[in-house]
Amino acid sequence: MSKYPEYKQLNLAQIGQEILEDWKSKRTFEKSLSTREGKPSFNFYEGPPSANGMPGIHHVMGRTIKDIFCRFKTLQGFQVHRKAGWDTHGLPVELGVEKELGITKEDIGKNISIAEYNQKCRESVMKFKGVWENLTDQMGYWVDMNDPYVTYDNKYIESVWWLLSQMKEKGMLYKGHTIQPYSPKAGTGLSSHELNQPGCYRDVKDLTAVAQFKVVKNEKSDVLFENLHGDLFFLAWTTTPWTLPSNTALAVGKKIVYVKVKTFNQYTHQPITVVLAKDLFAKFFPEKNADLTLADYVAGDKNIPFEVIGSFKGSELEGVCYEQLLPYAKPEDGDAFRVLIGDFVTTEDGTGIVHLAPSFGADDNRVAKQNGIGSLTLVDTQGRFVDAVSDFAGMYVKDEYYTEGDEKPELPVDVQIVIKLKKSNLCFKAEKYEHSYPHCWRTDKPILYYPLESWFVKTTAAKEHMVELNKTINWKPASTGEGRFGNWLENLVDWNLSRSRFWGIPLPIWATEDYNEQICIGSVEQLKNEIDKAVSAGLMSSSPLSDFVPGDMTAENYNTFDLHRPYVDDIVLVSDSGKAMKRESDLIDVWFDSGSMPYAQLHYPFENKELFETCYPADFIAEGVDQTRGWFFTLHAIASILFDSVAFKNVVSNGLVLDKNGNKMSKRLGNAIDPFTTLDKYGPDAMRWYMISNAQPWDNLKFDLEGIDEVRKKFFGTLYNTYAFFALYANIDGFAYEEEDIPLNQRPEIDRWILSELNSLIEVVTNSLSDYEPT
Repeated sequence: MSKYPEYKQLNLAQIGQEILEDWKSKRTFEKSLSTREGKPSFNFYEGPPSANGMPGIHHVMGRTIKDIFCRFKTLQGFQVHRKAGWDTHGLPVELGVEKELGITKEDIGKNISIAEYNQKCRESVMKFKGVWENLTDQMGYWVDMNDPYVTYDNKYIESVWWLLSQMKEKGMLYKGHTIQPYSPKAGTGLSSHELNQPGCYRDVKDLTAVAQFKVVKNEKSDVLFENLHGDLFFLAWTTTPWTLPSNTALAVGKKIVYVKVKTFNQYTHQPITVVLAKDLFAKFFPEKNADLTLADYVAGDKNIPFEVIGSFKGSELEGVCYEQLLPYAKPEDGDAFRVLIGDFVTTEDGTGIVHLAPSFGADDNRVAKQNGIGSLTLVDTQGRFVDAVSDFAGMYVKDEYYTEGDEKPELPVDVQIVIKLKKSNLCFKAEKYEHSYPHCWRTDKPILYYPLESWFVKTTAAKEHMVELNKTINWKPASTGEGRFGNWLENLVDWNLSRSRFWGIPLPIWATEDYNEQICIGSVEQLKNEIDKAVSAGLMSSSPLSDFVPGDMTAENYNTFDLHRPYVDDIVLVSDSGKAMKRESDLIDVWFDSGSMPYAQLHYPFENKELFETCYPADFIAEGVDQTRGWFFTLHAIASILFDSVAFKNVVSNGLVLDKNGNKMSKRLGNAIDPFTTLDKYGPDAMRWYMISNAQPWDNLKFDLEGIDEVRKKFFGTLYNTYAFFALYANIDGFAYEEEDIPLNQRPEIDRWILSELNSLIEVVTNSLSDYEPT
């Protein structure tokens, strides 16, 4: 019987299957850990995927990179624990369930209870768990799938609550009413890192308008009314005409020079006098019309005459009042309809006069509050005009918000508003304009900036420390750490933690109605004690944690309750002064869930304190470049704020996997590659080698099946032929490698040369992999 197996042909898929079966039967992965007990550890964190969606070809790429370095360290003698994880909360799950049930957020709590809805989410989130496990197994990725961390588990949630309580103690959590990115179709606010996921900003063509705001004549504005030609207007440009009904102020630059110009409105042909920035004058009044006279103008002429009759500094316009553009409602929380000084006003585009709708812009809101200007929020949280906007009531402000079956108007509401302004002699110019606009990372629909009450992590207070700690991390490529991630930290804003949803980790903050007394719960034991106080005070009839035994860390004990909504919503606590305290209704950002995994995967600090200290921070993590402002950021933020540490020492940020023409893969375009059929045909070795050798991991990979075939033939074909030659003659000669080694100095030169080449190769590979350079 031959000692060395001989193959009639190269079949990498078959060989791969044989190797996988051999690993399973011998429990090779498990032994790679058990045989290294007591050896130095190499710490790796697995970023948690969501099992409610199918894995794609890009997951093979990411897991190949992880596996390379973890196996390399294992071969060097390190013990490399690799705990799998599942990301089980958030918008991906909720939107999938809503689609499956044919409902929207508004139906939850009305047509379906929160308990029923969340149970459906719990069932749905592991829908494709088996498929993910199959891919993990088939591609030969070593990771412990038998004992994963699961973010909906009560123990995991308890650790997250502890982290939040520590932040509250440090004064790093606060509640604020601010203008935030908001997704009407998801029904929740978004954080800045969610808004900066790849592909969220897209070039769109919108109808823009230069609106005419009629100046009110009074003592303050009297000087402006000299030598007029029709009515006097301020010109302000907007790319979002739907915000014009909510306008309550205009902003000018203090030092910007503005000109007063006689001309005609191109739509109504009426004589008008307009005010705009001198530097932008030429955009609206071409030099070729300079010789035309106002007296010779005939209604309908394409070339419209103009005459400059005065100029002013922006500071001279401050405080001038104007008539409300679209008088549907008046603000009740302050003054309105006057000109303010804004430090953000420029002459790069527009008219040099900015229309302010304080409810829909952060700068608008800030300068309005500074000047006692009120706000109008004439759009609801679904993205529709409220009843007060009588002409457009119930219409969505973005056409993309309409769904199949909705009664959709013939014209988008922006177009309807511009038409109304044109007829009223209140539109100076309207045109399509291409610009970059943010979209929701999960619904793919445009977001709005909207006034929301939210809880925030005060990340700006830790910015400098986060920047310094980032400099100690070995980023691959370095440009991602210094550029994309470093620039993100330099321009950091506070982290919007609140999510107005149902399936996720509830914010563990209870407060009195006047907010003078608050408590942030940091453990289940603390919650049980606080509930007992509330029961004694008569605020609760019984405790939902009556069966929970503090100190008992068994799964059975932690399964006697549920920390999700709606159960935590029913808990009323008692304050020190005897007042009722109700839970803040929000959930937390799902990215906080995943950023908590170094601690929560071990149920720290309630269990495994010693183990945690040996495996924190991670020596190595790896995910796609889209995680730079996602998981990488949340890991870094939590570690910096609470542990004065980095969460990871080395990180490989891999690029995108595109089709062979460099286009993004998608089922819709029909260019997506199925990882399972590809593995079945070519085997894991050819596929992994092709992916890692065809481009640097951090560069985008143009994935071409013909490339895998070429790798199979040329690289693995060479290996096969070499091995086949060896196996044939080794078996003929009965070679068993039992002979004594011949001393190196007694070997022929060609043997010494090949051994030298081997050791040189070992040195190069070892140095490269030690520096996280796999290619």
